[in-house]
Amino acid sequence: MATPLSDTPLSPLKTVAVVGLGTMGTGIAEVLARAGREVIGIDISEAAAAQAVTALEASTARGVQRGRCTEQERADVLARFRTFTDLQAAADADLVIEVTPESYDIKQQVFRALDTIVRPETILATGTNALSVTRLAADSAHPERVLGLHFFNPAPAMKLVEVVSSVLTAPGAVAAVTDLAIELGKEPVAVGDRPGFVADGLLFGYLNQAAAMYEAKYASREDIDAAMKLGCGLPMGPLALLDLIGVDTARTVLEAMYAESHDRLHAPAPILKQLSEAGLTGRKSGRGFYSYEAPGSAAVVRDALTPLEGAALVEGRTIRSVGVAGSGTMASGIAEVFAKAGYEVVLAARSEEKAQAAKARIGKSLSRSVDKGRMTAEAAAQTLERITPAGSYDAFSDVDLALEAVAEDLEIKQQLFATFDKVCKPGAILATTTSSLPVVACARATSRPQDVIGMHFFNPAPAMKLVEVVRTVLTEDDVHATVREVCAKIRKHPVDCGDRAGFIVNALLFPYLNNAIKMVQEHYASLDDIDAAMKLGGGYPMGPFELLDVVGLDVSLAIEKVLHREFRDPGLAPAPLLEHLVAAGCLGRKTGRGFREYARR
Repeated sequence: MATPLSDTPLSPLKTVAVVGLGTMGTGIAEVLARAGREVIGIDISEAAAAQAVTALEASTARGVQRGRCTEQERADVLARFRTFTDLQAAADADLVIEVTPESYDIKQQVFRALDTIVRPETILATGTNALSVTRLAADSAHPERVLGLHFFNPAPAMKLVEVVSSVLTAPGAVAAVTDLAIELGKEPVAVGDRPGFVADGLLFGYLNQAAAMYEAKYASREDIDAAMKLGCGLPMGPLALLDLIGVDTARTVLEAMYAESHDRLHAPAPILKQLSEAGLTGRKSGRGFYSYEAPGSAAVVRDALTPLEGAALVEGRTIRSVGVAGSGTMASGIAEVFAKAGYEVVLAARSEEKAQAAKARIGKSLSRSVDKGRMTAEAAAQTLERITPAGSYDAFSDVDLALEAVAEDLEIKQQLFATFDKVCKPGAILATTTSSLPVVACARATSRPQDVIGMHFFNPAPAMKLVEVVRTVLTEDDVHATVREVCAKIRKHPVDCGDRAGFIVNALLFPYLNNAIKMVQEHYASLDDIDAAMKLGGGYPMGPFELLDVVGLDVSLAIEKVLHREFRDPGLAPAPLLEHLVAAGCLGRKTGRGFREYARR
């Protein structure tokens, strides 16, 4: 009689069977073969098995061309990969990784068959990202040897592997596959069994919100994608990413997440169902949110929804001079941006000293640019010359565009707009840089709400390319057209959005951050594992907790509250852990402690 897996020291996993040779299965097989494992590729389709061999031949040939491996090493890798169409081929495997379609019926059929084929100590891993590992394990004759091994696409390039335990999984099995993942050059993250695990659990909620935003016609697909790439430094916009993942796959993952959480943020946006059932599943079908050159192609082609380039429908107003109100980092950054673009800038603050200090800060910033070779000393001097500091907003009497960057407090902003109304000439455009307050409330503080618009710059303004252009229901067309033209002149990328809480970026970013906090609060995963999962599995430049500590937990909480108040969705209620940290004065890097502790400067 075989010894139970939980009591047996596991031998190294030398022979691995991969069941399902689609894109992901083929990628996993390549990773294993390159790492010296004997790989048994199994697919019921002979064509899929042949395609997997062809893909590995092409990939290794590129490796030789680029000097990453020798011809002999390539030959060895190819010799280690054999394909079959019958599960019996897995009989001698130490580990079987199942990567079949996301269906309980299909996966359970595979696991039942494997129970009669493989040795009792062989580990069975599912590559699911949406289904319950526990449910699959419970259906197996040896539930202690079943776990989840979730690679990310493309498997050869992506570092993250989520190792998913059920309550039935033997610790020895987890240790063995964790060691294997490290030997493969991957970074394993241990997680419990819930739909989406860490990375997809956070990612798909965000993607779903982006789909719903597009479906509501709040912003165009191009603007939503550009906003998240430029505003958050993400490698892809959410709608383009949905097309890459597969709209049908996303819908399946979200259905599983919603069945578990009953959180409305996980209920698939209706457009995902509509596109899926129409066969418009993204790149693989040639059309999803975008249209592609051919099925499987990454090349986007124009379609009926593609905006016309440079087609301004309305003539804008002439802007020669700009007034910037405020003396903080954002105000001085915006003033620098306009001055660099050749505009005459009046930088006004509550006192002459504050305005002079803000101009001095710009001088230092320009000097750094000169030191780094980004501009000449002459250009820096000319830029600084264009900025006139002023201790009173009366200096805005002749500006064509007055833009405020003062504290994020509605009362303060409304008082300032009432002042703009008195001192600015007729026809001047009045803009707010608010990131969370209603623009129309600023507009109503004036006698000319038609001239008021939102221009949400991102910090640091000189470096960040994005500007969210926020129209209210009262904003004139020519005001909107003017601001878009100005954005082009100051080399920023404008995205259009309506006047609702969070605009595009914060409305998509902060629910994702809030969900990450809930994962820690529920002891599902650690800060470090969640940050690693999003950086390695999602390509995010920072993990959610790194970002929260940089933004400031008080600022984050304020934005969460605004979103919750506006949309009344229970899923948007700020996580209690965030409220507790703010109440304790742990606000992030600025106080030396937030989710993590920082050395005092």
